[in-house]
Amino acid sequence: MTDFADIVSRRRTFAIIAHPDAGKTTLTEKLLLFGGAIQLAGAVKARGDARRARSDWMKVEKERGISVTVSVMTFDYDDCTFNLLDTPGHEDFSEDTYRTLTAVDSAVMVIDAAKGIEEQTRKLFEVCRLRNVPIITFINKMDREARDPFELISEIEETLQLHVTPASWPIGMGPGFLGCYDLMKDQLVLMPKSRSALSGETVTCTGLDDPQIDKLLPSYAATELREQVEMARGLMPEFDMEMYREGHLTPVYFGSAVNSFGVRELLDGLAKLAPPPRPQPAVGRNIDPLEDKVSGFVFKIQANMDPKHRDRIAFFRVASGHFKRGMKLKHVRTDKQVNLHNPLLFLAQDREIAEEAVAGDIIGIPNHGNLRIGDALTEGENIQFTGIPSFAPEMLQRVRPEDPMKAKHLGAALLQLAEEGAARVFKPTMDSGWIVGVVGVLQFDVLADRIRTEYGIPVKFEQTQYITARWIETDDPLVLKKFRDANGSTLAEDHDGDPVFLARNNWHLDTTIEQNPKLRFLKTKEKLA
Repeated sequence: MTDFADIVSRRRTFAIIAHPDAGKTTLTEKLLLFGGAIQLAGAVKARGDARRARSDWMKVEKERGISVTVSVMTFDYDDCTFNLLDTPGHEDFSEDTYRTLTAVDSAVMVIDAAKGIEEQTRKLFEVCRLRNVPIITFINKMDREARDPFELISEIEETLQLHVTPASWPIGMGPGFLGCYDLMKDQLVLMPKSRSALSGETVTCTGLDDPQIDKLLPSYAATELREQVEMARGLMPEFDMEMYREGHLTPVYFGSAVNSFGVRELLDGLAKLAPPPRPQPAVGRNIDPLEDKVSGFVFKIQANMDPKHRDRIAFFRVASGHFKRGMKLKHVRTDKQVNLHNPLLFLAQDREIAEEAVAGDIIGIPNHGNLRIGDALTEGENIQFTGIPSFAPEMLQRVRPEDPMKAKHLGAALLQLAEEGAARVFKPTMDSGWIVGVVGVLQFDVLADRIRTEYGIPVKFEQTQYITARWIETDDPLVLKKFRDANGSTLAEDHDGDPVFLARNNWHLDTTIEQNPKLRFLKTKEKLA
């Protein structure tokens, strides 16, 4: 194996997916702690001067205690380099998560042990399935009252149509949670006596019959552990690497993120099982990570990560090749050269200059408005990466500044936020104002807060007569022109200049579609470079 191939093989780029409050952000903190990236993990429920969660850096996230944007964190562990993408848990921000899942090679699914599979978990899993993303499951909060492990596993199997192999097995639950048996390594891992301890006591065993188990556990717990593991092994398939990598089987770990328990075992599992960078789908062919020439795509744009500098960062997934600082890459959409003098590596809001990067890495590119979500950068080839979605909004509101003199500034702010994918922004053909479209109502609150704090423009959102939007496509430009001439009052353009139809109600939408068979009314616009 060449040095380059060896370096690439050690990359693990993964996302964490979960329903809100399953403990995703706390787990992220603890993974960073074990990876040595931070010295003190911040609990999400911290108050006052206590540490805030490292991955939730935006003001609104700190105030609400939820993740509403993607953050990227890079750290090393067990001879591997991990690129961890923490995604919004709240369903109102699911579009950001969907796009992020195009940039990862695997995912960790966090499940609350008391609640099991919840709606947002199921939705995110379906996105992973579309891309055959391998999933490792972490059943969290075992130190609280929890459902029976067999019941939880059965729910995963039935709800997600996924084979399950336990990688560890819990010993008790709630106040009686004593630890886990690591089935991959034949180790007994005991709950730490102190919450400040990074990890519990680990005892290597020769199997479940090892007399050490009887010495370290109460007799009832040792008996129950042996019975349950024997039953689990009889009912569930052995771990199969190929089935896992194809997205058909998930290994399951049990633990308690807030107590740092089970996190080390999960990290070990990711290092050993999770795939290195996978080929990326593109028009005409898949892009192999070991190709000599650098290529990659922008999957996210984040404005104002540093409020002092009014910056915009494009998050770029390296798909192939060995990137070095100072390289010139071709911006495929515009056919222009981009000089990458100051690419960035991330630890949430902290950053440093990236001297180099390889396939699988996520780097930040300072962006002055020329890069958009879905854009490809290459060493010359006209590659168009596929599968980066943009969804039609289901909620539309008109937005105006409280100070009419700031209307022009508001337009510029909205276009920046649209470029980062925070919302759809539409400019009606026959109106001077702006219409903002979102997937969930909470996004309006977050947008108003961001426009006020980041751009200094207090705004009001107002009801509009429209309920949804659809992108319009056709193979015949004359058909489109005729439609535009006849429907000017219900047409707009998005921030890319693409035509959009605004529907007043479902009947209006259905009738318009029926009357215009040569037009395609799209709920999803794929972002091609």
